[in-house]
Amino acid sequence: MMPLSKVPVARKKLHNRHLALQGWKREDGLWDIEGRLTDTKDQDYVLGSGAWQPGEPVHDMWVRITIDRQFNIRAAEVHSVAVPYRGSCDQVAPAYRQLVGLNLMHDFRRNVQALFGTVKGCSHVTEMLMVLPAVAFQTFASEMSETEGWETGEKPFPLDKCHALEATTETVRRYYPLWYRGEKRGRQMLERETEPDAA
Repeated sequence: MMPLSKVPVARKKLHNRHLALQGWKREDGLWDIEGRLTDTKDQDYVLGSGAWQPGEPVHDMWVRITIDRQFNIRAAEVHSVAVPYRGSCDQVAPAYRQLVGLNLMHDFRRNVQALFGTVKGCSHVTEMLMVLPAVAFQTFASEMSETEGWETGEKPFPLDKCHALEATTETVRRYYPLWYRGEKRGRQMLERETEPDAA
């Protein structure tokens, strides 16, 4: 059941976008992160390049990257099963081999935009790429202990990355007490960490 509030007027659904992402552990010590994006319409859809029936994919695009434990991309593959402009949209797929060598945790989104932004890539494939770092992290989290790295003083990756896990919150005090900084001290430390280096 939808948890959102009830819509007070009648409406008609026109469009469906589905984005599915999966993380796989390989037996060679690497990991695959895969994504699939599909767009369908709830009515006939006509472009100069053709017509699509309700439920027929206008876009059906796949991406797979292979990464190591340091989040370095070792291999990349893109394939388009359905596109609105066959022979044009799908021709950009080989460009995404340039993903090899990038790191998901170091300026990944900025590098993706530089390599594939606007006319240098497919906007739908590039959109999928933007969520891959989070999927990779969740894939690794499936096998990591929540306390991994605590003995060396390594701060858990999620801390100070979102509202709930700011180091000054009650949530961190309860579940990550070693890194709890209290409201005043925590905010001062965070501000100090984000200040530009003195000239």
